[in-house]
Amino acid sequence: MPAKPVQRKAATGSPAVQGLALYQQIKSFIIGKIQDGSWPAGHRLPSEHELVAQFGISRMTINRALRELVEQRRIVRQAGVGSFVAEDKAQSTLLQIANIARDIRERGHEWGYRLLLAERIAASPDVAAWLDLRAGESVFHSICLHLEDGTPVQLEDRYVNPQVVPDFLSQDLTRTPPSEYLVRQVPYDQIEHLVDAVLPSAEQAARLAMSAAEPCLLLTRRTWNRHVPVTVVRCLHPASRYRLGSRLRADGNPSFG
Repeated sequence: MPAKPVQRKAATGSPAVQGLALYQQIKSFIIGKIQDGSWPAGHRLPSEHELVAQFGISRMTINRALRELVEQRRIVRQAGVGSFVAEDKAQSTLLQIANIARDIRERGHEWGYRLLLAERIAASPDVAAWLDLRAGESVFHSICLHLEDGTPVQLEDRYVNPQVVPDFLSQDLTRTPPSEYLVRQVPYDQIEHLVDAVLPSAEQAARLAMSAAEPCLLLTRRTWNRHVPVTVVRCLHPASRYRLGSRLRADGNPSFG
């Protein structure tokens, strides 16, 4: 009577799923531990030797799983020390106007929002140049703070062209963030993004609950409607808490999700 084939166990302890490669099973096991909170940010993963012993598969397979998790920024590896769960930085795309509230909620976290300022002011030379206005012309100005699980992740400093959006300040911006209102009310046909590494001012650092010596990512965005500038916004993010990135398909179109 022929011997029965040995059934290999998956990383989760259940029989291997038909068609799922072993390294993918290991990745799924580790991601599951991260997502359910068993392995929080900074948690040290079992060593490659320990994972080999636990799951009875080759070290090469374990190494491939860990290498891909590093590439996906799920874990970080320190030579001679081990592998650790990466900090869960928020990420925003550069190829669209992201809805930060939706992005935060999709990660299973709580979004918070505070309107710090909403006013009508005379445009400085810089703001006038951004909006194709004359220095001293009237513009709308707002400052908002976005939080993730109570921690500030974005300070939004925005200027709006009153010629395009005359009712901007008549909205209840304490309930509807400026970006959400503008996207709904004024369709844009051009968008520009610039990213810089900067240090925050003392006031900005205080609002973001961070040290003024820590670096930030500054995203400057301008939008146009029929070649007329609508808004310019400068979004300041603590680099230790936020990431800016994009993904493209081979045809050059953005890929989301």
